[in-house]
Amino acid sequence: MINETEAQKPVDQYYMAQALRLAKRGLWTTDPNPRAGCVIVQDGKIVGEGWHKVAGKPHAEVYALQQAKEKAQGATCYVTLEPCCHQGRTPPCTEALIKAGITRVVLAMTDPNPLVSSKGIERLLKAGIIIETGILSQEAEQLNPGFFMRMRQNRPYIRSKLGMSLDGRTAMASGESKWITSVEARHDVQCLRARSSAIMTGAGTVLMDDPQLTVREAELPCYLQADKPVDIKIPLRVVIDTHLSTPAQSRLLKQAGETVIFTASKSKSATNILEQAGARVIYLPGQNGEVDLRLACQLLAQEYETNEVLIETGATLSGAMLRQGLIDEIKIYMAPILMGNKARGLFDLPHIELLEQHISLNITDIRAVGDNWRITALPIYES
Repeated sequence: MINETEAQKPVDQYYMAQALRLAKRGLWTTDPNPRAGCVIVQDGKIVGEGWHKVAGKPHAEVYALQQAKEKAQGATCYVTLEPCCHQGRTPPCTEALIKAGITRVVLAMTDPNPLVSSKGIERLLKAGIIIETGILSQEAEQLNPGFFMRMRQNRPYIRSKLGMSLDGRTAMASGESKWITSVEARHDVQCLRARSSAIMTGAGTVLMDDPQLTVREAELPCYLQADKPVDIKIPLRVVIDTHLSTPAQSRLLKQAGETVIFTASKSKSATNILEQAGARVIYLPGQNGEVDLRLACQLLAQEYETNEVLIETGATLSGAMLRQGLIDEIKIYMAPILMGNKARGLFDLPHIELLEQHISLNITDIRAVGDNWRITALPIYES
């Protein structure tokens, strides 16, 4: 029997909320897998808990079953994502639940992965297990925006981070921008980097700022440093470099991990120099001699299993991504300073000349980070 509950039981919501809290502990480490949590309840008591810690290691259900042991017999399993039913790097969780004697499984949502979607539910139903779905599904969706985007639309979830003054400026006319935002805001950005599969920037930012595009663990909040179950993954570094102007001596090429440079330049000499410096250069021309940004995002999803991309760049690349409908979320850190009308703006949007051509935003969160304000906004694109 399968039930998709409209009026969800408070007790089911309570235990699913705990499963979601557990899932968040894998926020920084599970790529390319989704974050997932599991709680096993017997006679109103939690007898087992687990969360997915890192790809290739056991899933949340396995850890919870190991903790519950024989108390799993006849128990209810709360899990944030449909249990897998296929043999991957780990055995199918459906078989582990059946073998343990679980009699009821409560799901936040089905898995959008075609290898799993509804197949895990079907296997559990066939074994006589009662299934409830849709418990705190919206919260579960928000936990894995990149994984779901990759499975449904074949591209990553793309988050743009920008620091600006109170008058909406991101850099002086000269390009100077260090530091507009506060130390607390910059530390907060490290959390965004840590959860991201890749960090993307443009060649202009590389030339101006020579960034490292790394996660500086010493700047992460204490709770994250103390609670991390495994080492935080190193995000892929991505540079959109139309003319291959990235210097081979750039600091981002000297860091651990991979660097990918997308270009529209056919220069073999520049390509060889950058590849000798450790980068992978991918020729991906689009219209007007620019890099095909949409295809670049699709390639990141397909070849690198990239779930979430954090864009840290200037108005040119940010504007191009926004114009093509490729930015899903904007994080703005607003500092209490004024930089004047000669300074640079947030996005390069030359096509907007009339008010009616504006891009609308849905602001979902505003909160203080030190003496800065962090604004989270979702672009609303015309269908």
